[in-house]
Amino acid sequence: MAISKLTVEQLAMIAIILDEEEEECQKSTRRYWIHNSIKRRKTEGEYWTLFRHLVDDEEKFFQYFRMCTYQFNNLLKKIENDIDRKNTTFRECLPPKEKLAVCLRYLATGDSFTTIAFSYRMGISTVRRAVSEVCDAVIKNVLRESFPTPGIEQWEKNIEEFWNKWNFPNCLASIYRKHVIILAPPNSGSLYFNYKKTFSIVLMAMVDPNYNFIAVNVGAFGKDSDGGILSKSKLGKAIFENKFNIPSKRCLPGTNMSAPCVILGDEAFPLKNNLLRPYSSQQSINDSKKRHFNYRLCRARRVVENAFGILSQKFRVYNRRMYLKPEYAEKIVLTTCILHNFIRRGETVPYTETNTPVQFNNLRHQGGNAVSTAFEVRNLFADFFQTSQGQLDWTPCN
Repeated sequence: MAISKLTVEQLAMIAIILDEEEEECQKSTRRYWIHNSIKRRKTEGEYWTLFRHLVDDEEKFFQYFRMCTYQFNNLLKKIENDIDRKNTTFRECLPPKEKLAVCLRYLATGDSFTTIAFSYRMGISTVRRAVSEVCDAVIKNVLRESFPTPGIEQWEKNIEEFWNKWNFPNCLASIYRKHVIILAPPNSGSLYFNYKKTFSIVLMAMVDPNYNFIAVNVGAFGKDSDGGILSKSKLGKAIFENKFNIPSKRCLPGTNMSAPCVILGDEAFPLKNNLLRPYSSQQSINDSKKRHFNYRLCRARRVVENAFGILSQKFRVYNRRMYLKPEYAEKIVLTTCILHNFIRRGETVPYTETNTPVQFNNLRHQGGNAVSTAFEVRNLFADFFQTSQGQLDWTPCN
């Protein structure tokens, strides 16, 4: 029968029948409490099937978690009380060791929460919560041990190692920044839009001659310059106001020339008494002494770039865009910096009340131009490199 030949009453009856069938289909479709794949977490999940095999092979364990079994267990011991939860009548909580494994795997690969959820047979929100809890626990329990405020003895050791390894005297640390690419935050305008045409937060770090982080500042806007970030941060204030227990002036090796202890930066940083930057290209292009100084400074300063390279290769989360809100991304970045020191040092520095770290959050603009003595300090180092005690084999560029 053609539809055009149906009466109005027949069409109305057909519509009512179709509506009733649709309602019955909707009533029969029920949401499940736990997906069947998640129910098999302990038999098919990556942690339960793979972890016991990794424990028996130290090399494979290190490749998977980016740390050895001893460091894994030591870290778990420090944060276990903060990530342990009690089981309820509705569901069983994740054990602390599994939460730590999920977090470390996320940091080591940079995979999305969805990918890890399928691999570990968990819900996506469960993975996100586990990563957040572990990061909070690491920051709470390991930050003070991994970032103690350096004392005079530590600065003296840094000065000696910078001279022996990188041939720059009176050097305390090297400072630089790294842009961590994130998804454009909503309603943020151009605050996070950097010169590389991406959205990012900035990790600024001060590094010792062995690629360990001395202090970090996380969360500055991507649009800010290096000098602006330093001047607005507590890290910069601690440097310029000498809150780092920086030693006083000392003689350069083998001479009677007294010079302050300095931190090395690139052209983007301001020139200060205890913060050196290279001469500009216009100043050094026809001056062999200044070109020699720039070479020596660059040679010692690049340890901070090497540290960022090690950090990125160990935690591949830096090699991908972070689809996280800025405050969550800051937590991830700070956690990786803590774990970087924790892993490289083998065991963390014993914490005492005198090792309380300086908190590095952004401050209001501190301002201030380089004083004239800062130029004299730089010239003093340049003169030293021309002496027999400061000479180093190098070939100036033509």
